[in-house]
Amino acid sequence: MTSTMTASGRTEVSGVRDESLRALEQEVGVLIRRVRRVIGVRARAVHPELQPASYPMLGYLANEGPVRASSMAEVFGIDKGAISRQVQHLIELGLVDRSPDPDDGRATLLSASEHGVRRLDEVAAMRRAYLDQRLGDWSDEELAHFADSLGRYNATLGLEDE
Repeated sequence: MTSTMTASGRTEVSGVRDESLRALEQEVGVLIRRVRRVIGVRARAVHPELQPASYPMLGYLANEGPVRASSMAEVFGIDKGAISRQVQHLIELGLVDRSPDPDDGRATLLSASEHGVRRLDEVAAMRRAYLDQRLGDWSDEELAHFADSLGRYNATLGLEDE
């Protein structure tokens, strides 16, 4: 790594590494914009009235549920009121179920409904088929290497950038 410490105490990266880091930032920016757009498309594929902001919550409930709304507020970094509104919308669409918490009769647990899980699975299968078609000229090794590299990138940065 070629880096130097400036008089102000900042570390500056130079040369090829700097260009690679700039390219990485640009490509991650493109990826973020694409993900935001695709979330809306996937949300509508699950249910025509599903709000894009609710789609990741539904996915979380399908993977992690049943959970309390307070846990979701922590995971998504939003207040309980916003979670409550999104959850109510998901319940009205038949995608989420609410049940009493057996450990605390005052609390409720949220989970993806059978219908919600089925719709998420169907959309995921369509998404993988689309990716397979678009990445058809990538070898199995290239695809595995990219997935490993992206996983390593995400693990290295961890929660500090979220």
